[in-house]
Amino acid sequence: MSVLLQVRGARVRAGGRQVLGGVDLDVPAGALTAVTGPSGAGKSTLLAVASGLLRPDDGTATLAGEPLAGVHLDPRRRGLARRVGVVLQGYGLVPVLTAAENVELPLQLRGLPPGEVRRRAHLLLERLGLARAADRLVEELSGGQQQRVAVARALAPRPDVLVADEPTAELDRDWRAVVLALLREAADAGVAVVLATHDDEVAQICDGGAHLVDGVTDSSW
Repeated sequence: MSVLLQVRGARVRAGGRQVLGGVDLDVPAGALTAVTGPSGAGKSTLLAVASGLLRPDDGTATLAGEPLAGVHLDPRRRGLARRVGVVLQGYGLVPVLTAAENVELPLQLRGLPPGEVRRRAHLLLERLGLARAADRLVEELSGGQQQRVAVARALAPRPDVLVADEPTAELDRDWRAVVLALLREAADAGVAVVLATHDDEVAQICDGGAHLVDGVTDSSW
């Protein structure tokens, strides 16, 4: 499988300490890639760099050779930014919108026809057990429900790369299996999926990954 998303030599310092110390990461198209490690190892920071949400102090993150740093803030690079779907650990949903509206928003920004927008949002919310919650404000939903809405929102535009930070952390075993099945389907369709997880069972179903300790790669597989 060819590498689509690549991080090279990522270094990040914050609060006077090293958060990432020159980390490399390859995420092939069509594969699930895990980033594992204890709390504070730098997993979320690495995924923020990989998604283009955080500019590293040193090093690069590229999608098919195109630099990702700052891509989400540059209107001239909107096309590249839209190739990346992100599931944030804090969900990153718009609290004044309903579950359905949160999932529909990125599709509307891409100019899809209203019927297709509604169809995609409905199908994903239904798969994730949220059909009855579609018209509820996300701030009224539980943490697990919000996490599933965030997964639906990231998947709906059918990105080339999906970066997911602990996408199953708030879920019970059944919903964790549903989310992982959706991520596997995305990978099987050619998406480069990378997820941070502290769950060994989740890591074991991935095709490869890297284990971080104190901001550096301790091992990979």
